[in-house]
Amino acid sequence: MKPNLLNLSGTRTVGLALLTMAASARADIEATLTKSFQAAPGGQLVVQLDRGSIELKSSDRESVDIELTRRVNASQAKAQEIFKDHVVTMTQDGNKVEVRAECKGDTRFGWFSGGFNNLHVACVITVPRKFDADLKTAGGHISAVALTGKLKAHTSGGGMTFEKIEGPLTAHTSGGHIMVTGCKGNVDVDTSGGGLRLSEIEGDVTARTSGGSIHARKLIGKSVVRTSGGSIEATAIKGPIEARTSGGSVTAELPGQPAGDCTFTTSGGSVTVTLDAKAAVDVDARTSAGRVSTEFPVTATTQGEQKKNELRGKINGGGPLITAHTSAGSVRFKKQ
Repeated sequence: MKPNLLNLSGTRTVGLALLTMAASARADIEATLTKSFQAAPGGQLVVQLDRGSIELKSSDRESVDIELTRRVNASQAKAQEIFKDHVVTMTQDGNKVEVRAECKGDTRFGWFSGGFNNLHVACVITVPRKFDADLKTAGGHISAVALTGKLKAHTSGGGMTFEKIEGPLTAHTSGGHIMVTGCKGNVDVDTSGGGLRLSEIEGDVTARTSGGSIHARKLIGKSVVRTSGGSIEATAIKGPIEARTSGGSVTAELPGQPAGDCTFTTSGGSVTVTLDAKAAVDVDARTSAGRVSTEFPVTATTQGEQKKNELRGKINGGGPLITAHTSAGSVRFKKQ
C-alpha cells in the first residue's frame, strides 16, 4: 500500500507552524548580569544608566558586587536582539568602579517600535561601607542606605530615598518624591515635581520642590526649605530654619530655645508657630488678609495702636527673630 503523502505533508506543515509560533510568542524575558570587584574602603562608584532603577547598599566586605537585571516583554529572538543592542559595561580602574548601560542600536526603528520603551532595568550594587558614589539614570528610582562618603544622585524621572548617609548628599530628580532619613552631613536636594520628607538630619539642609508639600522633622543644622506649590510642616526643629511656600499653609514647632533666627512665609495660607513656654524670642508677624494672634504676652517694640494684622515685639525678653508672614491667611503663635 502506498503511503499517504498528503497526511505526512500536512503533519510536517503543522509542526513547522507550531515551531514558528513558539519562537515568535511574546513573554517576559529576563537576563541578569553579575560582576564582583575587589575594592578597599574609600573608593568611588560611578553608575550611569540610560534607564532603570539604582539601589545602593553597603557591607563590611571589601568588594563591589553588581547585579544588573534587564527585562523585556518580547519574543525570545527579539529579546536577545534588544539585550545585544543595550550595551552594559562594568570596569575597574584602581579603586574606582564604573557601571554604564546604554543603547547602541538604531533607535529609529527597532527600539522605538517595540524594544526601547519596553526594556526595564534594575541595578543593585553593594559597596564597602565607606565609599563615594555618583549615581545617574535617565529614568528610574534611586535609593541608598548605610553609606559613609560623598553621595551624588540624579534621575530624570523617579523618586529618591536616602537613609543613614554619613557625608554630603546632593540629589536631583526632574519628577518624583525625595525622602532623606537619619543622615549626618550637609544635604542639598531638589525635585521639579514631588514632595519632600526630611527627618533626623545632622547638618545644613537645602531642599526645594517646584510642586509638592514638605515635611521636615528633627533638623539640627541650618535649614532652607522651599516649595512653589504645597504646604510645609516642620516639627522638632532645633536649628535655624527658613521655610517658604508660594501656595499652602506653614506649620512649625520649635522645641526649647531657638538656636537662631527663623522665617516662615507663604503667599497663600496660614502660618502657625508653636514655641516652648519659656522661649525668648523677637517676633515679626504680618498678614495682608487675616489677623495675628498669640498665646504669649508680647512686649511691643513699635509705638502707637497695635493692628490686628501685625505684631512686632518681644516674648520672654526677646532673642532670635521669628518672622511669620502671609499674604492670605492668619498667623498664630501657640505655646507648646
